[in-house]
Amino acid sequence: MAPSISTFIAVVAWATCTLFFEKYHAVELVATSESSAALLLEMNALLHTGWWLSNQTGNNSDHCQWDGIDCNARGSVIAIHRTYASLGGKLKLNFSSFPNLVRLDLVGNKLQGSIPFEIGTLSKLTHLHLGFNNLIGEIPPSSIGNLKNLVSLSLENNLFTGQIPSSIGCLTNLSYLSLSWNQINGSIPMEIGNLKSLKSLHLASNNLTGPIPTSLGDCYALTELSLSRNYLDGSIPHHIIDLYWLHSIDLSHNFLSGEISVELGRASYLSILDFSFNKLTGSIPPHFSFIKEVNLSYNSLKGQIPVDYGWYYDRYHTPDTLIGNEDLCGQSMGFPPCPPARNNSVGRTVKIVVPIAMFIGFFVLWCFLLLQCVVKKTLPESTKAKNGDLFSIWNYDGHIAYEDVIRATEDFDIKHCIGTGGYGSVYRAELPNGKVVALKKLHRLEAENPNFDTSFRNEVKVLTKIRHRNIIKLHGFCLHKRCMFLIYEYMEKGSLFWVLNTHVEAVQLDWRKRINIIKGIADALFYMHHECIPVIVHQDISSNNILLSSKLEAFVSDFGTAKLLDSDSSNETLIIGTYGYVAPELAYTMIVTEKCDVYSFGMVVLEILMGKHPGEFLNSLSSSHSQDVMLNELLDHRPPPFNHLVAHDIFLVAMIAFACLRTKPKSRPTMKCVFRELLSRKKPIAKPLHTISIWQLRNQETYLVGESETQS
Repeated sequence: MAPSISTFIAVVAWATCTLFFEKYHAVELVATSESSAALLLEMNALLHTGWWLSNQTGNNSDHCQWDGIDCNARGSVIAIHRTYASLGGKLKLNFSSFPNLVRLDLVGNKLQGSIPFEIGTLSKLTHLHLGFNNLIGEIPPSSIGNLKNLVSLSLENNLFTGQIPSSIGCLTNLSYLSLSWNQINGSIPMEIGNLKSLKSLHLASNNLTGPIPTSLGDCYALTELSLSRNYLDGSIPHHIIDLYWLHSIDLSHNFLSGEISVELGRASYLSILDFSFNKLTGSIPPHFSFIKEVNLSYNSLKGQIPVDYGWYYDRYHTPDTLIGNEDLCGQSMGFPPCPPARNNSVGRTVKIVVPIAMFIGFFVLWCFLLLQCVVKKTLPESTKAKNGDLFSIWNYDGHIAYEDVIRATEDFDIKHCIGTGGYGSVYRAELPNGKVVALKKLHRLEAENPNFDTSFRNEVKVLTKIRHRNIIKLHGFCLHKRCMFLIYEYMEKGSLFWVLNTHVEAVQLDWRKRINIIKGIADALFYMHHECIPVIVHQDISSNNILLSSKLEAFVSDFGTAKLLDSDSSNETLIIGTYGYVAPELAYTMIVTEKCDVYSFGMVVLEILMGKHPGEFLNSLSSSHSQDVMLNELLDHRPPPFNHLVAHDIFLVAMIAFACLRTKPKSRPTMKCVFRELLSRKKPIAKPLHTISIWQLRNQETYLVGESETQS
């Protein structure tokens, strides 16, 4: 009779607690028999989360019938899965109450806070999916290391910081690992090589540094590898060649250098390869022509494009996959033909002549420098004081001679001038090697102005310290008092201001190109604010100082007023910059911060969307009619119509623009936050642009605020 009485008491307790819960939405279940204790603990733990209360149908007291709950034959919870249900709140499950839990899937629920340390008690867990939430903090090392049965770990699209714990190497059953789109830093741990069963590894869009670990070559089962958009350096490990089953590899947007291994192109199953936006050198391996999708753009590759590379040309390999490699040549894909190969006798002659020529050249250079020293010592002191050092003509990259510049511009003849401004004139010059450059030259009277002199020297100081694909490249400079000029890479399309104000050019500037220009500017500012030490504030971001290449890629230029934010010195400044783009707080604080550039960036974004400077429009928004202005009315009507995918991007950049234009600097986002949002597509547009008012966009006070406040 004892078991029957015990069971009867348990049933009564169950019914009583269920009725109490239905009335008050709160319950503490008490086990009345040893057999039911574990199940009651599980149900009690579920009820206290409150996550499953709103969508339940009827008054079902069986938790195994609740949405998102799976149980085994004994009624114990083995899976909790509710995706994109906007559950919200913190991850506050009492993990110790679910000893049989195998799967925890809470993707896309706006969860906040950190991963509880107690998650390590889920010893039977095989699938842990917490991606697309707002989780913060570090990944708990010891807890994750205890989950030795994990097969799939997905934590992407959160706000995790810190390093990848080395304890990840304990998860030897892991087949899928994704930590992409977080803020994880440090290097990739060598212990990653312990994951012999790993098939997919996704670590893209973090802040990872250092080389790719050679131990990655021990992950023999790997089929997908994505490490793009980090700060990885060094060469591509030869060990990756041994990954026989590798299907796709994405190492783009890093700082990888060295040559590409010839053997990599022979991987049997490799069909997708993206090494774009790195610093790779050498030639293209011949076997790459048989990889289905290849992107090697924006590196420093040289030599002949493999003859068979055009085999997939019409369908897969386009010129865009190789652009940005100026020294490539070939008969296909629009590249110039390679020079004829030299015969062996010529090669032998070169091997003999070149060393002799180099010796003679060094000897002549030594004599010239010695002569300079003698002449400088014999010059009167008065001459030196008046004219400065007559021999102080410097070339930054060492490949451009002063005489070449003078000849190319015919001593700065007016016919080579392509623009003038308060600082002087800009000239187009074609050097003897065929390279076209732009020269910004101070006129004689301007060179004697201390302000212009300081600006020129400041620009040299800044641009010789930084390198970024969206920042204008400084090739050389001359700071002699008789002739002051800077040598830049030439931008065929001129300034963004000119393109937007020229009807034919503005029509060709479609919405996809405009979005890419915005991303390029944001990328450059993100680099200056968050990657440079000390931080660089431009102070004059405007459409006039954004230059466009022939491919309509954006380049930030004119660093004459740029300021290095040093914690040991004052950041006070005069109000400088272009009228209509200057942050309002500078008028009363006179303190320059990164948020000044953020405000200017917001103005430029609106200018790109509208096709004109938004000054008068912003002033009109203070009136009562602002609620009647819709987003589609704001947009420039000259480009061709856009599809729904581009509409999403327009909506996103418009929200970002108004967030950047907030009056209070602390409420503006950082460029890190802006750049991350521009690259993320996890916030789909819910309604057409003609139904979204500008008033709504301006009052999105919660959008892009959290991160900005913590980093201000």
